Amino acid sequence: MSAVLSPSPTPVARRATRLPRVPFSVLLSFLAIGVIIAWSLVPGLFTSFDPASGVPANKLLGPSAAHWLGTDHLGRDLYTRIVYGTASSVASALIAVAIGVFVGGLIGLLAGFLQGWTDIVLARLVDVLLAIPNLLLAVIVVTALGFDTTNAAIATGVSAVAVFARVMRAEVIKTRQATFIEAAYLQGGSRWYILLHHVLPNASRSVVSLAVLQFGLSILVIASLAFLGYGDPPPASDWGLLIAIGKDYLKWPWLVYAPAFVTIITVLSMNRISRWLRNTH
Repeated sequence: MSAVLSPSPTPVARRATRLPRVPFSVLLSFLAIGVIIAWSLVPGLFTSFDPASGVPANKLLGPSAAHWLGTDHLGRDLYTRIVYGTASSVASALIAVAIGVFVGGLIGLLAGFLQGWTDIVLARLVDVLLAIPNLLLAVIVVTALGFDTTNAAIATGVSAVAVFARVMRAEVIKTRQATFIEAAYLQGGSRWYILLHHVLPNASRSVVSLAVLQFGLSILVIASLAFLGYGDPPPASDWGLLIAIGKDYLKWPWLVYAPAFVTIITVLSMNRISRWLRNTH
């Protein structure tokens, strides 16, 4: 009896099962974000200096083997202050993204699925929020809540609600028109069952890459608020606050360049990862 040979997979099938290739720039971005996360979780492993106290005799020293990024006007190690300020920046960005995803996603989900008057009212609310620049809206909210890093995170999250709502609404409307949604109705599925088990999982894919992008943008907005004085006061070491303090000592440029460079690298890394995630979907 001749053996039955199974057909070899077609090129299309082989491409479908192959894992997506990760570009070198994406690997570098993941490495940078990994370092940032490690700084925020265990800062004591990366430096032995105290971020709040320094040696006045060592003030305004340039970068060296002892102080990698130099010292500030109070003799505090600048690298240490950046490392310890990472936790506040990352936590604030996570709070902002969580608010934007939950509130904005819920608005977009209900507007796109229920449609009718619900869609009209919620869509107009989103239009109003989009008409206000993000930083200006964040300043208004943090002024009403009080000057604090947590309030700055909440304000940043509120400013991101409209973006998540618009993306979610567009994805829900596109998903509602799919054939499998009509099949789910024909099989007797209720509206809320279809919403939670079919529409939400498929519509949320684009929100994932947007959340990664918004994480980087939130760090930038929160740093801007701290630079303007809307975050925690000294001796806090938020990245924006370090830049604000350093601008008064431009004769020693590392006080500005070091925290600004870390902020820029973090934001660019998140943007690159977000673009890669969007292209792999």
